[in-house]
Amino acid sequence: MPLPSPNPSGASTVRRRVLLGTAVLAVLVALAGLAAYLTRDGEEPSSPAAAHASPPPPSPWTVPPTGSPTPSARPRALPVLPDTHDPIVFGKAAAAALWSYDTRAYSQTEVLTALHRWLTTETKYADRASVDAVVPSPVLWKEMAANGQFATATVNEGHFPDAFSRALQENPGTITQTYVYAVTVSGKQSIAWKGSPAGGAENRATTLAVQCRPSRPCALVGVMPSVAP
Repeated sequence: MPLPSPNPSGASTVRRRVLLGTAVLAVLVALAGLAAYLTRDGEEPSSPAAAHASPPPPSPWTVPPTGSPTPSARPRALPVLPDTHDPIVFGKAAAAALWSYDTRAYSQTEVLTALHRWLTTETKYADRASVDAVVPSPVLWKEMAANGQFATATVNEGHFPDAFSRALQENPGTITQTYVYAVTVSGKQSIAWKGSPAGGAENRATTLAVQCRPSRPCALVGVMPSVAP
């Protein structure tokens, strides 16, 4: 993905990420990769933390060779924000939304707009750039659309990372300021395109920051740069 441009909006994004990291730090004191999330500025948002030992996940999109027949699967609708107060339920739905797309049914701008509705309205915490990073660029989207490419997601499970759970048990009051939870989700992404409706499938895993205040439904804060077990 392209690097952020050195302009005022870029600086605002950096400040937002610092605020997000500060808010989450109170609870995720032992969460691996958080330091990278706090300090990253000019790096690509999708890059894994340097301290993370696991290899980076495979790309969530591809541009296969152009085929001829159109896949029989019906076009998928844009992701709809769920109404839930359960951070794990929300995290699983958010992961499925981030892993799914359909270039036959809508544009890159439309899917970005839909995903932005999942973000918390507390803009000082919302890491919009981390969400944008998991969506193909307009140029890549155009190439994918020429091949009728689409992806579906299957979520296997979601849980609070071990370090998050331990930190929360040791000091449960720390979450009552921001109500930001870490949720790790695993599943599978299936990709298909013209001439290959069966496509291929790859395992996926991601750790999301989810805000669930008691007074309103959950919302997405951002996508963490590395997966926390």
